[in-house]
Amino acid sequence: MKIRTKRILALVLSVVIMSVVVEPVRATTITDLENLIEQNKGKLEEINDQIGDIESAQDVLEEEIADLNAEMLNLMTSIGLLEDSIAQKEVDIAAAEVEYQNALASEKKQYEEMLVRMQFMYEQGDNNLLSMLFGAESFADMVNKADYIEQLYSYDRQCLAKYQETTVRVQKLKTNLETEKAALLADMASVEEQEAELDVILTKKKAEVKNYDKMLADAKKQAKKFKDKIKQEQKELEKLQAGNASGTTPGNTAANNGSYNVTGFDVSIIDNSAGSTTGKNIAKYGCQFIGNPYVYGGTSLTNGADCSGFTYRIYADFGYSIPRTSKAQRSCGTAVSYENAQPGDLICYDGHVGLYVGGGYIVHASTEKTGIKVSQATYRKILAVRRIVQ
Repeated sequence: MKIRTKRILALVLSVVIMSVVVEPVRATTITDLENLIEQNKGKLEEINDQIGDIESAQDVLEEEIADLNAEMLNLMTSIGLLEDSIAQKEVDIAAAEVEYQNALASEKKQYEEMLVRMQFMYEQGDNNLLSMLFGAESFADMVNKADYIEQLYSYDRQCLAKYQETTVRVQKLKTNLETEKAALLADMASVEEQEAELDVILTKKKAEVKNYDKMLADAKKQAKKFKDKIKQEQKELEKLQAGNASGTTPGNTAANNGSYNVTGFDVSIIDNSAGSTTGKNIAKYGCQFIGNPYVYGGTSLTNGADCSGFTYRIYADFGYSIPRTSKAQRSCGTAVSYENAQPGDLICYDGHVGLYVGGGYIVHASTEKTGIKVSQATYRKILAVRRIVQ
């Protein structure tokens, strides 16, 4: 039986259920609130994926338990058959023992009778036999008596040989039966050992099922909390939208009017690079947040964002909708080669993403220690370059 628990266990252990406390919505702009809703939707999607992973792991585990139960049933059946065989061997051995003792008794009796006759003939000497022969009434009678004496000796020898042969045969049968019984007992011990090992595995698997049940229940609770939080945020968004009919939000004013306050980076690199005006404006817009903090899970360009939250928000402020995670952003837009990268393109790495600004540089939310900064685009292996603005 092939058990697939190692792969599934690794999958489930990698699941991290996020703890969510539904708090009052603190976002003050429509853009921030929309981003917050999208962020929480992404987290809800992650939890739903985790729920699917746990349910898949449960299905696999239940299949394994069913296989183990079937194997346990086969072992129990084998034990029952072995017990029957051992019991029958014991009956056969007992019968062989009786037959062996009877053969020994017959052999002993025949031997003792022969000894008595031999002792009698020794004590009487040859005269007794001669008297018997010469006392015959005729030659035919004498021949008959001589033949009788020969038959008596022959009979004794045949009976003794027969009993000895029976004794040897029965003893051999008994030995074979005991050997077969020993083999059956060894088989029984082996099967019982397998049964004990299987029982330990089954106990462990059943405990894992209970653990999965708890994980699944916790994940579903977290999913419900995110759903409630998203509903609360959507209600707040509707209020803000109703109070801001013009649609102008503080979060995207700079992006709309093309005013950028960039420090710490030479924007001429952007201007001198090939590419669209919108792409260059996106690159300049991203550079004005250099020095702001990195916050895991964040999408605020001022208060903190992670790598994908940074690029997600930059594009959102220009009216472009891209996925929230770095892995998903690796598949959005159109693929281009790094040699043809233009300002505003996404530079995608394994578990990370940055915004290309030209000249071989990217601006990105790097780490909690360094925050949003400019780096060489090739500082690590590039997996993809995606163009959002054509």
